[in-house]
Amino acid sequence: MAEISIAATIRNEFGKGAARRARRDGLVPAVIYGHGSTPRHVTLPAHQLMLALKAHNVLLDLQLEGGAQLVLPKSVVRHAIKNSIEHVDFIEVRRGEKVIIDIAVHTAGDADRDGILEHVNNTISVRAEATAIPTELILDIQGLKIGHSKYASDVVLPAGVELVSAPDTIIVHLADKPTHDEPSAPAPTDVAPAAPAAE
Repeated sequence: MAEISIAATIRNEFGKGAARRARRDGLVPAVIYGHGSTPRHVTLPAHQLMLALKAHNVLLDLQLEGGAQLVLPKSVVRHAIKNSIEHVDFIEVRRGEKVIIDIAVHTAGDADRDGILEHVNNTISVRAEATAIPTELILDIQGLKIGHSKYASDVVLPAGVELVSAPDTIIVHLADKPTHDEPSAPAPTDVAPAAPAAE
C-alpha cells in the first residue's frame, strides 16, 4: 500500500470560524483519534492532502512537532460542489498493528455473456497489518453462470490478510437478462353487418 509523508500542524482554534480561516489559508482541518488518547486537532496542506488521498487506503506519515504519527483516513468530508476536502478524521495506527478496514473488490474474467452482472457489495472488511493493507482485491468471475453468485469467501486474500466480512456475503450475482415479449396482436372480432336503414 502507499505510504506518504505529509507535514501537519497542531491547531488550538476550533469551531466553524477557525475552520473557515484554515481553508482560506489553504489548509484542511483534521482530527486524529486512537489508542484511548485525547483526539488531536491538526491542519494539513490542502493540495498535498488531496494528492495523497487519491490513493486507496493510503497510510499517512504525519510529520508533527514532537514526532511522526502513522494514520489511516477514517472519513473524508468534501465540498458538495467543488469536491475539495473540507475535513478529515484519521485513525492512529502503529507499525505491526492489525486493523480492520474495508477494501474495494474488483472483478476479473468473463462471466456468461447472456447474463447481467449485478454488483451487490463493492467492498469487504478484512484484518491486516496497518503497513500492509492491500489497495484492492480481485474476484475471479471467469465462467460464472446465470443464477449463480460469488461470495466474500471466493476472494483470494494476500498472505497475512484475514476476512472479517461474513463468508457468505454476496459480492456479485449473474442475473438473467429480462425478456421483452412482442405484444400479441388483438384477436379479430366478428362484427355483424349493419341493418339497412328503414325507409
